Amino acid sequence: MNNKIISVVVLVAGIALFFWGYNMTQGAEEQIREAWTGSFSDKATWLMIGGGILALVGLLQLVFGKK
Repeated sequence: MNNKIISVVVLVAGIALFFWGYNMTQGAEEQIREAWTGSFSDKATWLMIGGGILALVGLLQLVFGKK
């Protein structure tokens, strides 16, 4: 039971980080930066990558983890 709680917490934290990074990309400053450089800031990019990885780890642990 304890592993399921940890997996859910990791999954939710990953989703939260991903959407935090995504919301950063929707701001005016990020839109201007993306228009000039063709990419978003490092912080927004790493938040989305890290959040995606955390969410994937949490999901895989829920699905394939020990029961």
